[in-house]
Amino acid sequence: MFGRDSERGTDGIDGIDVAGAGNDRSIVFVHGAMFTRKMWLPQQRALSTEYRVVTFDLPGHGVYGDEQFRMEPAVDRLERAIEEHAGGTAVVVGLSLGGYVATEYAYRHPETVDGLILSGSSVNPVGGMETLTRATGGISRLATKPDIGCRAVEKLGYRWVRNRDLPADIEREIIDSGIYPREFGNAGPFIAGEDFRGKLSTYPGPTLVLNGENDKLMRRGEREHAAAAQDGRVEVIAGVGHICNLHRPETYTDRVRNFVRQRVAARR
Repeated sequence: MFGRDSERGTDGIDGIDVAGAGNDRSIVFVHGAMFTRKMWLPQQRALSTEYRVVTFDLPGHGVYGDEQFRMEPAVDRLERAIEEHAGGTAVVVGLSLGGYVATEYAYRHPETVDGLILSGSSVNPVGGMETLTRATGGISRLATKPDIGCRAVEKLGYRWVRNRDLPADIEREIIDSGIYPREFGNAGPFIAGEDFRGKLSTYPGPTLVLNGENDKLMRRGEREHAAAAQDGRVEVIAGVGHICNLHRPETYTDRVRNFVRQRVAARR
């Protein structure tokens, strides 16, 4: 395993952080491959004055770094986060791998999802994209299997975080929680061949596809993805790439806040 162990959650449960627990509206964030729940710290801090904010570690990451990613326990942990820490329903926000986990969860448990925000996860990995997803995952597994390859990707990840304009304490927490390079490849088989667009089409609540302008691969499918949703829209954050919540944290947070205020609250 590579990456440092994450701290205990602020509510005393390993791998789960809860902030703003006194508020009646909850937002649960699902992190992407290689990072941990700490990647959402900018959003957690900014939004917890208005909402209950819950973040948790996926299999293979953070406190679960001795595991490998699998979809079933990932969905189970999202379910637990909503049931035990979010009051039974929540707006669910997922980035990259987390977006696919969020989509799978909303497909299975739509009644517990007040709204859905998907970032960096609007490519549907079927047909030609299934082949690309499997190939990318396989190459990643080969590249990170040797310790030297895994450490090299770790260093690149840490450098990327340091190059963001983040408060020093948030930067430190993200880095201290670790980077888990092998999970990018390990997640591939659980994504490839799954018709997430078809699953999204069954979810009746409001959906926002929120991508970075420079995330060219994911943007290729964003309009089709939003059109498949029963109440879907697309928004783009200018000048950023795949991990848009850390590249422009204030802008990303504003988009989440506006979605909850304007589209989720209106459905009550």
